[in-house]
Amino acid sequence: MANWREKSVDGNRLGELEAIGYPKLVARLLALRGQTAESVGRYLGPSIRDLASPFGLKGVDQAAECILGNLENIVVFGDYDCDGISATAIMARALNALKPGCAKTFIPERHSEGYGMNEASVERMLRENPAVKMVITVDNGIGALEYVKRLKAAGIKVVVTDHHLPGEDLEELERTADALVNPKVSATEELKELCGAGVAFMLANALIGTARERGLYAGPKIGESLLVMAGIATVTDIMMLTGQNRILVAEALKRFRTSAPVGLRELYARAARTSAAGLTCKDFGFLIGPRINAAGRMASGSMALELMMEQDRDKASRMAYEVDKLNTFRKQVEGAMTEEALGQVKEGAAAQVIELKSGEKERQGVAGIVAARIMEKLKTGPVAITVNGHGSCRAPEGFNVHAALTAAAESLESFGGHSLAGGFTVKEGAMENFRAKFEEAAAKQAAELKAAGMAPDTVWYDAEVEGRELTLELADAIKKMAPFGEGNEEPVFRISNAYLSNVRTLGAEGKHLAVEFKDVRMPRAVWWNHGDKLEELRANSAHQVDVLCTLEVSDYGTRHVELRLSGMAMSENF
Repeated sequence: MANWREKSVDGNRLGELEAIGYPKLVARLLALRGQTAESVGRYLGPSIRDLASPFGLKGVDQAAECILGNLENIVVFGDYDCDGISATAIMARALNALKPGCAKTFIPERHSEGYGMNEASVERMLRENPAVKMVITVDNGIGALEYVKRLKAAGIKVVVTDHHLPGEDLEELERTADALVNPKVSATEELKELCGAGVAFMLANALIGTARERGLYAGPKIGESLLVMAGIATVTDIMMLTGQNRILVAEALKRFRTSAPVGLRELYARAARTSAAGLTCKDFGFLIGPRINAAGRMASGSMALELMMEQDRDKASRMAYEVDKLNTFRKQVEGAMTEEALGQVKEGAAAQVIELKSGEKERQGVAGIVAARIMEKLKTGPVAITVNGHGSCRAPEGFNVHAALTAAAESLESFGGHSLAGGFTVKEGAMENFRAKFEEAAAKQAAELKAAGMAPDTVWYDAEVEGRELTLELADAIKKMAPFGEGNEEPVFRISNAYLSNVRTLGAEGKHLAVEFKDVRMPRAVWWNHGDKLEELRANSAHQVDVLCTLEVSDYGTRHVELRLSGMAMSENF
């Protein structure tokens, strides 16, 4: 039987919410998302009016003073992923609004230079910008003390903005840089979970606001455009969608069609299959974000940055076409690599360490996605994919992949990341030792999780319901809980002992399934990417099944509820 477990709810919160009028099931969903009678109003109505002051980030005032006093020959030094590219565009747009032409941008090349400030990237930045007087890092820099020192020695001011964890040299970096802004260093509680673009947005807010107060800026409001980019990055970087992040994303979704940079609107027009009335986090996380990331993975992140910065629609349309093509290429490479990697899966291993060899630099940029795909398919433990010694790894909830990399550090040239994802480079000839150490660490973590009743294949759901409870009224109540994402997941329901009445494939290639149930009170369902289970389900149609699902409202024909299946298993009663 599938390892499905129902979430436990705080009875006091549940009682509070029922007492103020919420139906029992809706109250349960709200309580599971940490809401109380006092907080639920703001949760259901995230508003730009509730955005925190940017000065809750330590160092913002110092950074703003430094930048406003030196609006000349600035380089915004970013990163090649969606968060870094968005942060770069936010900061450059704000600076050039204050003083046109004062800021240029720099994005490291993933394949030849790697992440952040290093010898190769700093050398190229200086060659391309010989007159630079100030460097502002976004989404990087907290671990670049050596290069901050080098720039300072050359008479260049440095403002570091980042959201990654600081290292042991933090105090020296704070003394060396002209200003440092990082919520992981110091910030009010509500600002601690910002992504790099969120930090850039807050600093831009402080810059424009301070300049207006001092009569240094009287130009148009640009905040909504910058907010949209911060919202997209927040979703794509898988940040917690609570507090300030929730406000950023909710307001970005509302404002995308009117305020997003024209390049992003053109990119979305190419990516979206239908013109939906309202955007959701899925549009940011599965349509826009991956296309921005594809530029850095398959070619150069600068292409996506130029798209965000472009203001001419015709030029933006052509750029969007090129970026979209890179995403198609990324899918092709990813598909081939996933098939190749699945052929090397080691049955029963606590972790998968899969070595792929190829001269194609693009494959290194896709390794992390492939690791995530295999992890989702196997549902066992961490997965590490290496291409010519360069690797990426992903881990399920509960594991700490950074700790596993640390345990295998003697085999690595370098590594970094956080609990659920990481990157690394294996020393020449050390692959087998790395594999052994990584698997050993994963096995130890798996044993600890098992002892705590948290197997890697555990799937949590919000409530067990009957099909008749999944109504339009419930779907509309759930919609008010959006945006959904990390830390505010879409409600998942379990329905037990159901019988299938009809199963057929959907889509030109039959990749998906349309499912109907014998209980006419149960909504119809779609099971994405499970077309291969058609014959199995038809052969077992006489058996009871349990399903996991989410709710969606369809406006095709009469407005109605549809289920989106996320799991199916033979009922325990069978």
